[in-house]
Amino acid sequence: MEFSLQGKPHIELNKLLKLLSIAESGGAANQMISDGHILRNSKIETRKRCKLIIGDVIAIQDQDVTILITT
Repeated sequence: MEFSLQGKPHIELNKLLKLLSIAESGGAANQMISDGHILRNSKIETRKRCKLIIGDVIAIQDQDVTILITT
């Protein structure tokens, strides 16, 4: 799956999860991140509001979801 920043410089991780309906709410997104279920560029990401930029690859452990951040 690809996600376009549509000219914006970045998107916060928890907002992306909520926007793509991977998490039901912001709280659920934050919990997924805190629990270490999210990989950013193949490394566990625990910062809820980390800024994702073009080229970042997000994967959700135990799910077949991979998101490439594009322009």
